[in-house]
Amino acid sequence: MSIDSREFRDTVGRFATGVTVITTVAGDGELFGLTANSFSSLSLDPPLVLFCLDNNAMSFEAFNETPYFAVNVLSEDQRDLSSHFARSGADMWNGVEYATWDTGSPILPGCLAALECDTQAIHDGGDHVIIVGKVRKLMAENDMRRPLVFYQGSYNGLSA
Repeated sequence: MSIDSREFRDTVGRFATGVTVITTVAGDGELFGLTANSFSSLSLDPPLVLFCLDNNAMSFEAFNETPYFAVNVLSEDQRDLSSHFARSGADMWNGVEYATWDTGSPILPGCLAALECDTQAIHDGGDHVIIVGKVRKLMAENDMRRPLVFYQGSYNGLSA
């Protein structure tokens, strides 16, 4: 049975996800970032997470060559930041505030959580790769903000 790619996308789009910006820094100091909702925790012991990266992403080479990355979990008031990093192009970091921790991967202010990771494995996943990272440092805000949620191709909020 052949599965139509648009039908498949619409079907899996029924699964609501949080929104992240995954970041890294190349050996030459160039910063990379992309919006991803294909992020998940994988293991508690050791603490592992994963995200999926399109083989055609402009930042594909950077994430495959650098030994670390950071995950920035966006709050509902960071929709513009999500849209910004969903685009491709030069000067992605122009005007974007960030901090760095141990690896130099950008940590975005105002996020609900951030995780800095060492890349543990990269697996083939069809038209994507699955990048597994071991968490080396993390932060979670203890406030009442809600996460940015993606559902059926658009941003949504959580109801109380």
